[in-house]
Amino acid sequence: MPRPEECRFTRDHEWIHTDADGVATVGVTDFAQQELGDIVYVQLGEPGRTVGAGDQIGEIESVKAVAEVYAPVGGEIVEVNEALADSPELVNSEPMEAGWLVRMRPSDPAEIDKLMSWSDYEKFLSEAGD
Repeated sequence: MPRPEECRFTRDHEWIHTDADGVATVGVTDFAQQELGDIVYVQLGEPGRTVGAGDQIGEIESVKAVAEVYAPVGGEIVEVNEALADSPELVNSEPMEAGWLVRMRPSDPAEIDKLMSWSDYEKFLSEAGD
C-alpha cells in the first residue's frame, strides 16, 4: 500500500492513491482514526455507484461517534473493502493498508492533483491544532 508521500488528502481527512491502472484507493487518515477512537462498524454501500467529489460514500461508527466518509473526487466506486464488515478495527490498526475503504475509477484524474499533498496535509493539521 502507499506511503503518505504518494497520496493526496482532503480537509475531511480522507486519503487517495492512484494505482498504475488508473483506479484509486480511498481511506481515512491516521489522524481521523485516532480522533474517532475504536471503530466498531463501517458502512460503505455497493460498488457500481457513481459519486461526485464531496458526496458521502459511507459511515464509520466508533465508540465515540459516527463519522461520514466523503469521496475525495468524482467517479465510479468499483470495489469496497469487504474485510471491514467483519474486521472494522482494521481502519484503526492499518488505515493506509488493510483498512482502506473503497477503490474508485476517477471521472477526472486531474481532480486528484487539486487535493493536498502530504506536506500540505501536515501543515493543515498543525494549523488546525493551534
